[in-house]
Amino acid sequence: MARYQENDLPKSKITATSLNKATIIFKYAGKHQWKFYVGLFFLLLTGATALAFPKLMGMLVDCVKNKDNTQTNKIALGLIVILFLQAFFSFFRLSLFVNFTENTLANLRLSLYTNLVKLPMTFFSQKRVGELNSRISADITQIQDTLTSTIAEFLRQFILIIGGVILLATESFKLTLLMLAVVPLVAVAAVIFGRFIRKYSKQVQDQVAESQVIVEETMQGISIVKAFANEWYEIARYKGKINEVVKLAIKGGKYRGYFASFIIFCLFGAIVAVVWYGVRLSIAGEMSVGQLISFVLYSTFVGASFGGIAELYAQIQKAIGATERVFELLEETPEKIDLDANGTHEKIKGDVSFNNVAFSYPSRKEVEVLKNVNFTAEFGQKIAIVGPSGAGKSTISSLLLRFYDITSGEITVDGKNIYDYDLENLRGNMSIVPQDVILFGGTIRENIAYGKPDATEEEIILAAKQANAFNFVEGFPEKFETLVGERGVKLSGGQRQRIAIARALLKNPSILILDEATSSLDSESEKLVQEALEVLMEGRTSIIIAHRLSTIRSADKILVLDNGKITEEGTHQELINLENGIYKNLSNLQFTNN
Repeated sequence: MARYQENDLPKSKITATSLNKATIIFKYAGKHQWKFYVGLFFLLLTGATALAFPKLMGMLVDCVKNKDNTQTNKIALGLIVILFLQAFFSFFRLSLFVNFTENTLANLRLSLYTNLVKLPMTFFSQKRVGELNSRISADITQIQDTLTSTIAEFLRQFILIIGGVILLATESFKLTLLMLAVVPLVAVAAVIFGRFIRKYSKQVQDQVAESQVIVEETMQGISIVKAFANEWYEIARYKGKINEVVKLAIKGGKYRGYFASFIIFCLFGAIVAVVWYGVRLSIAGEMSVGQLISFVLYSTFVGASFGGIAELYAQIQKAIGATERVFELLEETPEKIDLDANGTHEKIKGDVSFNNVAFSYPSRKEVEVLKNVNFTAEFGQKIAIVGPSGAGKSTISSLLLRFYDITSGEITVDGKNIYDYDLENLRGNMSIVPQDVILFGGTIRENIAYGKPDATEEEIILAAKQANAFNFVEGFPEKFETLVGERGVKLSGGQRQRIAIARALLKNPSILILDEATSSLDSESEKLVQEALEVLMEGRTSIIIAHRLSTIRSADKILVLDNGKITEEGTHQELINLENGIYKNLSNLQFTNN
């Protein structure tokens, strides 16, 4: 189902290359990098105070033999100071790591979103947006958890293991050898079980991502789901995916259970053996009871750290895999777009020319959608493009907007190749009113102002009046502050079209593209929208992709596109007089049925 899964799973090993990639994330910390290093310093202090605790506890117990209250009080006070310092250092360690992480991820999220928004249409035509969104969310969360706590905890456990083993050896070398005898067993178990745990964790993560896609698709198309009474189908689809998640999670849980059981047995078995042997050494006079207590505490520290470090290592592996996936998106080549909000567009006249243009979609290179298309549209002309479904009509508008690169030929605007224009300047001089209007989930005012974000109130109202939208907007209790709902769901089709026309009017483009803008409307809405379109088309070059031929009779030129080629060209009257012409047949078919 999802094309993102197989190639983009987290890597099973931490390699030098993957570590280098992962460390790139630190460049997104910017001026906050120092917080990570200061946090590491407090982490070292936390580890040092933790290692001092067992030693002092052993000395405190030995005070029983010495019967020295003064010494007892000093050691007890030292323990209180150690606990206070550990709490103090832990607070700063955690707060600094959280501060570093949140600032770093804020910059990373912004960079990722900025790059995604600037990626070409070829990228989005090959990726499922729902899954992409789910992946980004899950991966960023994984990185967040790791930077906030996992790395710090891994380093803390590592310090406790190294420091603990050194201090153990100073207490009793014989006991240390006994305790370390169990470590190879734990290490082998960690490698074997960790491999299975990682495998199932990856699969569960992938299945959860797929289940999230189902939820997103269902919510976006909820009206269709309900119209077809297919709630049962969507529930069954989601249930199936959730059941797969449960099965995999249970399998992974079993391996985690085996791993935990084995580790616990090894650890507690080692502690029993250590205490037994330590008691024998104490009886023989080779170590004091206090030293034995210190040794047992150090053994517990080291054992617990060994038990937790394997799981932390697995978490870091997953985070590195997540980081690599995020950077794969960041490494995608964006379109060259100037993000200066105050940038002004150089006004173009609007003469359009297609010269021997051929095109195939990147995902279907073997299918030639357009074949040597030639036509011109001079400033102020209305050029209509008609033809059967799948003939390539909408592709022409996509190429003019440079959503895709042409295979061969040339497209010029005002005699200049469109690839010689700055992309934002080219698109800044164009507007499109599509058949399926997409409005954003804000207010009517915000959606109209999308054509010109710095528009004044007067400009917005004028655009609404010219688009035949002012009257229905004023009819709402909240007028221009009315929320349109997700994708404009609270408005009718005709109302959405008129908002889109107002948006295009406000932009004041030189080239206007109407992609079957009235084909899905009722007669009354079509009349109002058509009147608004006539206003919109005045004084600019208009490319009209039409399904209803009644809307293009007044066009200056009609192009008939069939199987990727322009087979007929002329005015309505010229084309209607062609014997056995495609346009004439389409016209007769539509008007006979009407």
